[in-house]
Amino acid sequence: SKITDFISYIEIYSIFFSFFNNKWGNFARLNILSMILKNISILNFKNIREASLSFSPKLNCFLGRNGEGKTNLLDAVYYLSFCRSSSNPIDSQVITHDQGFFVLDGNYENEEGDPVNVYCGMKRGTKKHFKRDKKEYKRLSQHIGLVPLILVSPYDQDLISGGSEERRKLMDVVISQYDNTYIDALNSYNKALQQRNALLKMEEEPDVMLLDIWENEMAVHGERIFKARTAFVEKLIPVFQNIYSHISDDRETVGLSYVSHAQRGPLLDVIQRDRFKDRAVGYSLHGIHRDDLEMTLVGYQMKREGSQGQNKTFVLALKLAQFDFLRRTSSQTTPLLLLDDIFDKLDANRVERIVKLVSGDGFGQIFITDTNRDHLDQILQNVSYDYKLFDVEGGDIKEKE
Repeated sequence: SKITDFISYIEIYSIFFSFFNNKWGNFARLNILSMILKNISILNFKNIREASLSFSPKLNCFLGRNGEGKTNLLDAVYYLSFCRSSSNPIDSQVITHDQGFFVLDGNYENEEGDPVNVYCGMKRGTKKHFKRDKKEYKRLSQHIGLVPLILVSPYDQDLISGGSEERRKLMDVVISQYDNTYIDALNSYNKALQQRNALLKMEEEPDVMLLDIWENEMAVHGERIFKARTAFVEKLIPVFQNIYSHISDDRETVGLSYVSHAQRGPLLDVIQRDRFKDRAVGYSLHGIHRDDLEMTLVGYQMKREGSQGQNKTFVLALKLAQFDFLRRTSSQTTPLLLLDDIFDKLDANRVERIVKLVSGDGFGQIFITDTNRDHLDQILQNVSYDYKLFDVEGGDIKEKE
């Protein structure tokens, strides 16, 4: 049942929080900085036509039926961190259907109490403008990492069941938040890949010198990406496995390994080795654009062996490991934590346990969506920590007193 499947979430949070406070006793006492979203103004973003909201520095809950706009609100917060939607890579499609533009304007406060403003605006048919403190970025990659963020949503199951692109995205989203040169390398690689593929698709024989140029570009930037992904996965694995082993009480083991063509030798040699085959199919068969994360349960592929509960345990443990990883990078800034509809079909007691756990000292600002208004109302009336509660209906968001 869905209730049984979601029990793993409570187990993870309980053990995860205990693990940080006991085994990693320094977790809550690290000199960690935080960036708090104090308020946000939204115009014409998906089904949210207009909203001006002030947030709690600790816990913010958004209540409403499915399809009313709760996830869209979280996506607006996500957009201000990543310069893009979490669910749609086409910027023009986040504009409300009958409108010609959208605006997101967020006011943050850092650990020292200094204000930071982040603005994004876009008209249909033009490029978006992204600004920090009224100064426009020359490159959007300069912004990524200013406000680190981890999003947990029902779509995370695609990390296991979906294609390798989903797992590469997982690596890219985290690495780009602490290494602002990573996105530039990724963009340069993808540009070179597109140019090479265009040559491979030509009816006439492509210019060999042009192929050499783009293959060299792929190799240079691909090696940079490969090294960053390798370092990230090596550091993430023990954290992830420790969290999962506590959940299973060491009864089952999970694995996570990085698989890349760059492990076969110099990337330029790997790319050029099968140029004839690439020409035959019309695209590049080898390169870091084919990288993957292999996920296993007791030595077998997770997507084939894992139950629903095990899959959800695996994915959420992975996300919480990323949360801790970002805390411990050079920036040492506590990420915002966005929890989208992970409490569905749980009784009020179980929801209360999760809310109390993630509201502890180990976490910063939290945004939660839920469909059950009655039980959250009852829970939040009895909590001592700071929170705000919002109703969401038809894209209209109102703070509940």
